[in-house]
Amino acid sequence: MGRTARDIMTKDPLTVARDLTVTEAAKLMVDNRVGALPVLDEGKLVGIVTEGDLIMQDVRIEFPTYIHLLDGFIMYPPATARFESELKKAVGATVADVMSSDPVVIQADMSVEDAATLMVDREVSRIPVLDGEKLVGIISKSDIVRSLIVGE
Repeated sequence: MGRTARDIMTKDPLTVARDLTVTEAAKLMVDNRVGALPVLDEGKLVGIVTEGDLIMQDVRIEFPTYIHLLDGFIMYPPATARFESELKKAVGATVADVMSSDPVVIQADMSVEDAATLMVDREVSRIPVLDGEKLVGIISKSDIVRSLIVGE
């Protein structure tokens, strides 16, 4: 039988709470040489924060569109909502502000091939691994490549 996510995953990954500051999360990633941190709330997976979520210097915030009307300026509402969302993510004070909620997850018994396919299809580099509802690991593209080298 083929290898499963459980066979190649990083067990008991470093996790964070949603109220951790972005700065503290970035420091944890650097100090522990990890590219993603599953976010737990009362032991339940609620999101994932990745290096990409924390790298904000390349974010281009599109300022709201204003409409000039009768010597006054009116902010165009759809642009306002988008601006607020982008601004919140750009200056997010906590992990909850920048994390991806509802992350792609797999079960520990999923085959490595299916996990790899899911990563490609969903365009993600890391996937939390669950055993039922419990977070038991995380699998990355590097883990998959390593498993190809090691073989069956």
